[in-house]
Amino acid sequence: MGVLFGTDGIRGQANSYPITAELALNLGKAIAHVFEAEGHGTRRALIGKDTRLSGYMLETALTSGLVSMGMDVFLVGPVPTPAVAHLTKTMNADAGVMLTASHNPFDDNGIKIFSRDGFKLSDEMEDLLEKHLLSGELVSDHIRSENLGKSYRIEDARGRYIEFAKSTARNLELNGLKLVLDCANGAAYQIAPWIFKELGAEVVKIFAEPDGFNINNDCGALHSATVGRAVLEHKADLGIAFDGDADRVVFCDAAGKEVDGDRVLAMCALDLKKRKMLRKNTLVVTTMSNLGLVKRMSEAGITTETTDVGDRYVIECMRKGGFNLGGEKSGHLIYTDFATTGDGIVSALQVLSLMVRTGQPLAELADCMEEYPQQLRSLPVAAKKPLAEQPTLVSELAACRQALGDEGRVLVRYSGTEKKIRLLVEAKQQELVDQWMETLSRAVEKDLNQ
Repeated sequence: MGVLFGTDGIRGQANSYPITAELALNLGKAIAHVFEAEGHGTRRALIGKDTRLSGYMLETALTSGLVSMGMDVFLVGPVPTPAVAHLTKTMNADAGVMLTASHNPFDDNGIKIFSRDGFKLSDEMEDLLEKHLLSGELVSDHIRSENLGKSYRIEDARGRYIEFAKSTARNLELNGLKLVLDCANGAAYQIAPWIFKELGAEVVKIFAEPDGFNINNDCGALHSATVGRAVLEHKADLGIAFDGDADRVVFCDAAGKEVDGDRVLAMCALDLKKRKMLRKNTLVVTTMSNLGLVKRMSEAGITTETTDVGDRYVIECMRKGGFNLGGEKSGHLIYTDFATTGDGIVSALQVLSLMVRTGQPLAELADCMEEYPQQLRSLPVAAKKPLAEQPTLVSELAACRQALGDEGRVLVRYSGTEKKIRLLVEAKQQELVDQWMETLSRAVEKDLNQ
């Protein structure tokens, strides 16, 4: 990774470096330069955003940088991240930009960039953009007035994506199903309710009134208990919660209980294999997935490919291996038969299709694997120091791994987008999980916060 680009684009606190108007302006120039815009009509970029107040600032600055270098701009307004990926490809844009900080609070923002094929930029392309961005040598005075780019507001962008999303679930009818949709006051606040209503479901929408400040605020995919309570209150069949940019989705069953992301991956993989639609009988997951998922897949004759944490790594593995289903425990599901990135709405439609096709409720479908007790904890750190140089943590990790042996595991990594460290402990006994999580948390506090 470079100085600016992390695991999911550029991210930080809005109006503080690097998420500033100045950087967005220069990033627009860098994109136009790298994609070789030569004047109005020669190259096109597409810009979408979530509902954060700072999106206006970044959208305007980024547009200015692009048009100053002769690149035309399609503005599609608040749409999910996967909509930007899809529209970039179908509208023949050279690059797509999504302004979002995903599940982060409103005062953060970020910039994700897609290439013309709808996939996130390669590391090499990000490095090239960063090189030009940090060089301080980008100028636009070679573009004369008649060659400046234009910006266009695309009024039917949401409708285009809605029709695409519905097309991924052919002949799906949701008549008789009652759904609670938690839109996280984010990018899906209009699109998601329309899609599920048009397919016949009775929709109870919550947290679908963004004001620029309330995105992800005690709602959405990180707060599944909220949608779970709403499911019980409204006697719904299913709860669906998106994150701020709707590339992730979390489900709750009719009892208001969250269905773990690994269970969703398992039931979808088993269904695709049964229908002979799981390419190479392989599911791609990350190191955060439960050992119980790997075991269940093995029993079903399904291979699991494991990547580092981050949907971009899952997608890279899927593209390289020719696989069509992968995802993360956190709610990213990736169906490359339909999409080039994680898509919460498309994933929800696939789960609903499975429910309708089999006549089984979500809880019954999800009861397809045994989970090992697992705990994930995110802890703030003063600085991201090399983990191998932290004596207490190194010692305790070695002791933990020896104690767990082959019947458990421990993973430690820094967040790619926040100043936090992630701890994962998994074992056959809950007591061991709790014991080692507390031990490792104390070691983190001693080594990284004192």
